[in-house]
Amino acid sequence: MNLSLTLSFRPTEPSLFDRKSFSPIKYAQKQHVPIFHQPKLDPRRTQFSVTAKRPSPIEGLSEEMSVMASQNLDHAPARRRVRSAFVDVHQQLDHCLFKMDHAGIRTEEWYGRNSKGMQIFCKSWLPKLDVQIKGALCFCHGYGSTCTFFFEGIAKRIAASGYAVYAVDYPGFGLSEGLHGYIPNFDELVDDVNEQFTNIKGRPEVKGLPFFIMGESMGGAVTLKIHLKEPSKWDGVILVAPMCKLPRLQRT
Repeated sequence: MNLSLTLSFRPTEPSLFDRKSFSPIKYAQKQHVPIFHQPKLDPRRTQFSVTAKRPSPIEGLSEEMSVMASQNLDHAPARRRVRSAFVDVHQQLDHCLFKMDHAGIRTEEWYGRNSKGMQIFCKSWLPKLDVQIKGALCFCHGYGSTCTFFFEGIAKRIAASGYAVYAVDYPGFGLSEGLHGYIPNFDELVDDVNEQFTNIKGRPEVKGLPFFIMGESMGGAVTLKIHLKEPSKWDGVILVAPMCKLPRLQRT
């Protein structure tokens, strides 16, 4: 046995009179854990600083536009500001529907109110003044969309064919009031949309004309429920990838 190893096991303060204190087994050195006392903070004098990370620039956009696009869009005022800032960008989307010549198509935007007093954004696309309107089409958008995003190009194409086109943003979607994407009750959402379409049917430019309803994705489910409630008030239904069924969740 190498006796020099015993030196590493000596206690911190060995006794000079006790030879047994040099035993590496009986008197192994103890480890002391330091104790830190957390200082008490006076909430009246304590200051906290909060910093926010600057969002990364979006490719193809200026820094100012990137900041605008990255803000919290939970509520309608912010969504409306972003929409106003991106109107020109929206109209220049690299898609065939936006590159077609739609000169003369008349558009109108307004805010209606539902029975709960919420502002609901509505928009119309009408044919040229010298074109007689054949009928009217009411559009229901999907969950991840609005009535003025990709549908803008589709609406202008339909209007160029002689039909008046109308669409609304659901409560909580697009430019309408409400918490973004929140649907507390699907049947109430359907009633809100149907309420606006009923008002639209009374507009002078389409009064007495055939009315069709069109829905895409979740808007297909809205369309089906509206039609099932009042089938005699619609002359036709158009469904684009409709949400007709949700998968049943199974417990594991």
